[in-house]
Amino acid sequence: MREVTKRRWRVVLDVLLGLFLAFIVVAGTLGERTWELVAGLAVVAGSVATARRYPAVSLGVALVGTLAVPFPYGDRVPVWTVFVLVAMSYQAALRMTRARPAVLTGAAVSLLGIPLSLLVAPDGLGDWGSMMAILVFAGLSPWLLGRYVRVRGELARTGWRRAEEMESRQRLVADQARLRERARIASDMHDSLGHELSLIAVRAAALEVAGGLDDVQRDAATQLRAGAAAATERLREIIGVLREDAAPVEPVQGDLGELISRARASGLLIESTVDSSLAPPMVARAAYRVVQEGLTNVAKHAPGAAVTVRVTSTDARTSVCVVNVAPPAGPLPGAASGRLGLIGLRERVRLVGGTLRAEPRAGGFAVTATLPHDAAPVEETPELREAADDAVGQSASAQALESARRDVRRNLIYAVTIPLALFGVLLAVSGIAFLYQWNTSELPGPVYDGMRPGQARGGLALPERQRAARPTRGEPASPPGAVCEYYGAGRSFLNDDYAAYRLCFADGKLVSKDWFAEGEE
Repeated sequence: MREVTKRRWRVVLDVLLGLFLAFIVVAGTLGERTWELVAGLAVVAGSVATARRYPAVSLGVALVGTLAVPFPYGDRVPVWTVFVLVAMSYQAALRMTRARPAVLTGAAVSLLGIPLSLLVAPDGLGDWGSMMAILVFAGLSPWLLGRYVRVRGELARTGWRRAEEMESRQRLVADQARLRERARIASDMHDSLGHELSLIAVRAAALEVAGGLDDVQRDAATQLRAGAAAATERLREIIGVLREDAAPVEPVQGDLGELISRARASGLLIESTVDSSLAPPMVARAAYRVVQEGLTNVAKHAPGAAVTVRVTSTDARTSVCVVNVAPPAGPLPGAASGRLGLIGLRERVRLVGGTLRAEPRAGGFAVTATLPHDAAPVEETPELREAADDAVGQSASAQALESARRDVRRNLIYAVTIPLALFGVLLAVSGIAFLYQWNTSELPGPVYDGMRPGQARGGLALPERQRAARPTRGEPASPPGAVCEYYGAGRSFLNDDYAAYRLCFADGKLVSKDWFAEGEE
């Protein structure tokens, strides 16, 4: 359904483009030669109809349309060829995989335009130069822009695919980190529960040989010892399976005081407040891992930074906070983190029903955890996993993917706004320069009326510059040997029949003065 909708929209856009170009052809040839109207509509129909499936053919039809330029039109240029060529060149560049057909077609049209200009054009090679200008600015420039957009789009799509592959690989590694942390937790459970079960078996064996027990009590002690031994063996088998599925890990050893002391001995500047006396064993081990991971990250990514460790326990929960300030010499160059330790840490915190956050803070970094003493593990869903991954920060590949998307959106905005802005600036500067030249070349009518042949040029009150834009028709013949100057005659440049004053000088004296307007003989 989605593909059908896309195809329909494409047909609609092609029809609208064809109608727009056809309107340009009709408006540009209205009241002119019939053959030009027919040729223009044929070029539009052929180029638009083949634009999507056969872009090379579409471009060729549009290029052939420029061969209409050298034909005699008086002082008119077939502007419709420019519109058709701009639209078709850009679209062909977006859809053609190879540039060679376009280059060969453009070269063939350029060479064919030479004999055509010499045979039919009134200005010969001059009209061929006009055709070449249209080919360059209306054909080559949009073609290059379209090729740039195509290549940039391909690079962006390739980058996105690469980033998505990296993200998938990152997820696999993150899952391995979670399994590793679970194996570490299993090791901790084996150490603690195995110890407790061993003590139960020892006490049961002591009861077996203790005096004062009847046979029933002694048999119960024997069963208790056998059950404790069987539970210990079963626990060992389960932990063995976990260790086969996950990478070998070291269980958490020692307490927080020893961990902080070792970190201080390695050179870390640590201020600590530790009170975990009320925490259950699994919560205490989770707190240990939070502090351990926080100090490890400081040593790896913020060398020399001071660290504050706060561990406080109440009857209901234990709170852990490891915060470091900004490192004195800045972070280590190239020390990018895959955040696998934080991912594994989040898994341990989740399994005791707690929450974990890891985020920049005041130029440094903070790892905080809230660990309830009597809570079930939080059931993990894809939504909770994504939110938790956001809590410990985006992975490097996710950041790269998001950065690539931002760059593509930014480049697209630049590609649209910068050319429009430059064109607007160029148009504004050109308009201001034209108006300035137009107004400063105006010769007042009374001054012109007071001029008489024979007056010296130095005695005339002439404007500071001559008129650059002046009528191209209606100018009388110039006196022999005279140098003529042109000034504005007071008509607006918006009028089609704007006029000019012509003053002709010979030997520094005025020999003739004339007024003439566009189209007047």
